[in-house]
Amino acid sequence: MELKRFTEHIADQFNDIDASEITADTVFKDLDEWSSLTALSFIAMVDEEYDVTLKGDDIRKANTIKDLFNIVASK
Repeated sequence: MELKRFTEHIADQFNDIDASEITADTVFKDLDEWSSLTALSFIAMVDEEYDVTLKGDDIRKANTIKDLFNIVASK
């Protein structure tokens, strides 16, 4: 698993934001499009793409996409 590809997968979850604006250092919770539905999309995407089960607490602990990547990589 590589950070660049993970970031691209996360960027795909946001419909109204240009993917080029999202980097590993992006604080995803500060994005206008962030919502509980986006969190569920993250959980589903990580399960499908990486076969890792994320929990709501995992997302609450993460601030940046890189933080989320590190949580997924550790599982």
